[in-house]
Amino acid sequence: MEKYLDESLSFEERAKDLASRLTLEEKVYQTLHAAPAIDRLGIRSYNYWNEALHGVARAGVATVFPQAIGLAAAFDEDFMEEIADCISTEGRAKFNVQQKYGDTDIYKGLTFWSPNVNIFRDPRWGRGHETFGEDPYLTSRLGVRFINGIQGHDERYLKAAACAKHFAVHSGPEDERHSFDAVASAKDMRETYLPAFKACVKEADVEVVMGAYNRTNGEPCCGSKTLLNDILREEWGFEGHVTSDCWAIKDFHEFHMVTSGPAESVALAMNNGCDLNCGNINGNLIQAKEQGLITEETIEQSVARLFATRMKLGLFDKPEHVPFNDIPYEVVDCNEHRVLNLRAAEKVLCLLKNDNNILPLDKTKINTIGVIGPNADNRRSLVGNYEGTASEYVTILDGIREYLGDDVRVMYSEGCHICRKKISGLATNDNDRLSEAKAVADASDVVIACFGLDPSLEGEEGDQGNEFASGDKPNLELPGVQLDVLKAIYESGKPVILVLLSGSALAVKWADEHIPAIVQGWYPGAQGGRAIARMLFGDVNPEGKLPVTFYNSSEELPDFKDYSMKGRTYRYMKNEALYPFGYGLSYSEYNISDVSVDAYSISHEKGINVSAVVSNVGTYDGAETVQVYVRVNKDDAPNWQLKGLKKVSLNKGESKQVNIELKPEDFGIYCDDGVKVLYNGTFEVFVGTCQPDSRSISLTGKTPVKFEVSYNGDDAVIME
Repeated sequence: MEKYLDESLSFEERAKDLASRLTLEEKVYQTLHAAPAIDRLGIRSYNYWNEALHGVARAGVATVFPQAIGLAAAFDEDFMEEIADCISTEGRAKFNVQQKYGDTDIYKGLTFWSPNVNIFRDPRWGRGHETFGEDPYLTSRLGVRFINGIQGHDERYLKAAACAKHFAVHSGPEDERHSFDAVASAKDMRETYLPAFKACVKEADVEVVMGAYNRTNGEPCCGSKTLLNDILREEWGFEGHVTSDCWAIKDFHEFHMVTSGPAESVALAMNNGCDLNCGNINGNLIQAKEQGLITEETIEQSVARLFATRMKLGLFDKPEHVPFNDIPYEVVDCNEHRVLNLRAAEKVLCLLKNDNNILPLDKTKINTIGVIGPNADNRRSLVGNYEGTASEYVTILDGIREYLGDDVRVMYSEGCHICRKKISGLATNDNDRLSEAKAVADASDVVIACFGLDPSLEGEEGDQGNEFASGDKPNLELPGVQLDVLKAIYESGKPVILVLLSGSALAVKWADEHIPAIVQGWYPGAQGGRAIARMLFGDVNPEGKLPVTFYNSSEELPDFKDYSMKGRTYRYMKNEALYPFGYGLSYSEYNISDVSVDAYSISHEKGINVSAVVSNVGTYDGAETVQVYVRVNKDDAPNWQLKGLKKVSLNKGESKQVNIELKPEDFGIYCDDGVKVLYNGTFEVFVGTCQPDSRSISLTGKTPVKFEVSYNGDDAVIME
């Protein structure tokens, strides 16, 4: 038996044997994302390009969960893994039938290029809704658990292969990404841009890492010796394979101007550890080898890494030996997954304002309800990007109609276009639905105003027909004439509930000052409208927390192209937020008591344990997130940083104890040279349900409990 077919050997040993049997041309073409079959060795064609950001994408029907930024708002690690496990189950089910019918096309493999663990450093970035938000700790925890769910826990095989992307320092501008050089200090690299990738590699054992389009500190990411070799493989010990972003390698010579042509570009990428080419430029590896720019041994090494991934997925083993091969197609879009999706949509909703407890609404006291706005009946605003096809889409209008049935009259107006000044191209005047919106408001007892964004306004450069700046937002305002319509609705004198659907923060200061209730719904998935209706009428208690800061205005933001973290995100911002990171209200009331730490000093080897009792003293069952922040009392340290979280589900009247461990490294900070150091001195530990900033305390009426902890070692200690 050939070694590569011997299931008693390691995948790496088998993969090396198989790669050694290929001709140079065969090796080269195995490094393309659409790898061809090699019949003489029993190698089937395989397409590495598949997507699963919030459900199996781009290959027909699948459960379409809330967009990634929404899933992050659940602030729930366990739930993130549950969602990802469901995604990989559907992925395997679809793969099994695709293989049965010989379908090996794009979006039909088991290598899912998710999650996106880039840091959402600037709310104008169009792809931020693909991420888990602005915080390195939250992104790390959710990224690790997403990967656990995708890859599974079988001792031998991967359920599917996850991919941490885009490595590294990638967050716009989208229209310059093919030529842009993201310049980041060593401190910002290690403190902000790299931790999530490190966690994905060292904790979750992610199988794939994708490089970014841009350069980082002068090196193109998909050919960066610093990133791909020195940090990823040498420092972190990554053993999987690296893929380029799609057609990123040709950017080396076309836009970055760091190579002279295709042969030099593919050699630079692979010599520095980029194994797979999303695209077709790697065909030039033959020429590169002939020119002495790369060795066949290096090409063979990349091929072996790629085969090892496919072997871990069970693609070279007897079918009966792979436990995931019997997952039936019937699990796709099954009722159990629809129920999970509805629960996800409910968990991500963030209640930002609720004056005088106007929410939840009592339907027995309403005769007519108005549903107004461009996102009221907009399927696109349910799903975001990198989405699959749902068998059912429930918009906000659909959800409210379904919930109320024949008991309450539901009136609807689109109100305005989502970004243009008028809906009808032949209209003489702008805002050509304003009179209709006013009429609906006048006739209603209460108005649900559905505004915000959709993926036509924020997304990936080239992926959508984006109206603004290739996917990036020009500012944080409600686009078009949305604010004018919202003001007109408010002037009707009727109670107004503002539901924002967007994948990023919006500067809704006027609404905060005038509208009594505001809900941030993100892109809540195919069941989103049903979840929002259930929340508005009290069947669901909101529990979401903001994974990003909502700023008061665009003017307070640093320059979009400046990758310094100074003045950015809750960790370094100086101004007061409109709605802070970690903030979100509930219909219920939660108290935290008996908060304690088991020690008031740490060593470089031992941290502390934080404990607290969380009680639901309100009248609704619900869930609350305990958040632990650490501030280092040292100049130039961040304001404070999230270092622990725990989601707790509580019935009304119920209490539970929570324990959160803080490790010694949680008290370290990064120096200018990128080294993490634990300094002698004091630290403040904040335990609560929000940040310890004045705005969070004002909005919630809750002040986190503060402890002072010290480290009194002989010397400062390097932590990593």
